[in-house]
Amino acid sequence: MFLHIGQNVSIPLKNVIAIYDIKNKKNDEFILAMKERIEDISKSLPKSCIVTDNKIYISSISASTLYNRSIGQNFMAVNK
Repeated sequence: MFLHIGQNVSIPLKNVIAIYDIKNKKNDEFILAMKERIEDISKSLPKSCIVTDNKIYISSISASTLYNRSIGQNFMAVNK
């Protein structure tokens, strides 16, 4: 299953390690330390950070929306 994270970008759900709110100042150090692995796909205000096994994405879609999308995909996969 794939997770659409904005700007026509979808990533394999199995590769997602974490999704969090980018407004959380505690994560600034992490983002700065990993800047060479970051791909900013937000065309407007960045709202979330999606950490995968090989890249970090900055998205304009909220962390709660991405979480709900991931739960919905898992639910659909179980019921198929």
